[in-house]
Amino acid sequence: MPVTSPGLLTDRYELTMLTAFVRDGSVGHPAVFETFARRLPEGRRYGVVAGLGRLAPMLADFRFDTAEVDWLRAQEVVDDATAAWLRDFRFTGDVDAYPEGDLYFPGSPVLTVRGTLGECVMLETLVLSVLNHDSAVASAAARMVLAAGDRPLVEMGSRRTHEEAAVAAARAAHVAGFASTSNLAAGRRHGVPTVGTAAHAFTLAHPSEAEAFASQVAVQGKDTTLLVDTYDVEQGIRTAVEVAGPGLGAVRIDSGDLADTAAAARALLDELGAHDTRIVATSDLDEYVITALADAPIDGYGVGTRVVTGSGHPTASMVYKLVAVGFEPDGPLHPVAKKSHDKISVGGGKTAWRTHDAAGRVTREWYRVDGVAEAGATRVQVPVVRGGRLVHDPSLAEVRAHCASALATLPEAARSVSAGRPYLTATLEGETDG
Repeated sequence: MPVTSPGLLTDRYELTMLTAFVRDGSVGHPAVFETFARRLPEGRRYGVVAGLGRLAPMLADFRFDTAEVDWLRAQEVVDDATAAWLRDFRFTGDVDAYPEGDLYFPGSPVLTVRGTLGECVMLETLVLSVLNHDSAVASAAARMVLAAGDRPLVEMGSRRTHEEAAVAAARAAHVAGFASTSNLAAGRRHGVPTVGTAAHAFTLAHPSEAEAFASQVAVQGKDTTLLVDTYDVEQGIRTAVEVAGPGLGAVRIDSGDLADTAAAARALLDELGAHDTRIVATSDLDEYVITALADAPIDGYGVGTRVVTGSGHPTASMVYKLVAVGFEPDGPLHPVAKKSHDKISVGGGKTAWRTHDAAGRVTREWYRVDGVAEAGATRVQVPVVRGGRLVHDPSLAEVRAHCASALATLPEAARSVSAGRPYLTATLEGETDG
């Protein structure tokens, strides 16, 4: 199976529109497209931007190889003139975006693409595929991180989603504050710390629980985490401490009433002298369950299904819309906007701004369409691509730190997992957040 270039990760209608632009001569006209969400998922107070670190290199490398162009022509997706245009195509536009890990709200112009009509229109599917998926994961993960407080979270949802989505989800969860992942590809590609010990099958594969634990400790050392609920939690803990000694690193509980089981486990571990042995809880966790477990003696969480699948992160619902276009190759840009019911957009390329109070809490977000700088405010977007070249490439550690700082700008009420209105709405300068 040939490797697919970023250019082909798109919907057919992007290229049928391109074909019409080539034929009518507008393919080289200037244009501005923007990505934004009209609303947040029901009850959410904020969103977290994620995926830019994956997307930006693909935008800079957005092109079609010869075999792909030949296939598009053979499938009659494009005509001869458009096929010739695609063979020489390189993205030469500019991209500005909210830094990865930053907050976004309804109306926030998360990503802006400026270039020719032809090169900008083709990016829609790729932009939305990456940003919608990763931002949805990161937004859910951030809520879990805030609920967990100083207790570390492990992302372990690879078996609940597509194999490539699992890698992206692990990265997005780490951006939002998860400490590590079980996914090795995420470790190799993105540098996310990886962890993992053993599953129930490992215990069942041995004649006894004690022999399974002894085998694991022999390989991984006493600081490993032993899964103690294959048969009976109490006996599992006793066996774990007997095999590994009171210096055992951690026990993992994956079933039952986690609050009661963790309390009993902590009491038993202390009784056995394993005072420093940690308790890790897994089993269909989300921000609500983690919040409910706040008082339980749990030292860390493993989260899978509800951070990588739709049940844990409602769609980010970002859209990619044309907001300005030139009707001549070198002519001025004209604002354009949708007026249809419930899908209204604001025309014109935008610059977004924020203000903060004396405590550093974000108090307002708005945008302008005239490009004028706002004194005393912070501009949200940063240059990402210039002339088709990547100019913004922070490390994953820097992105993760930015996300933590951004979440810290929310007031306590907005950081809660309880449902409520979006904390802010980005509005056009002169309007109010109603």
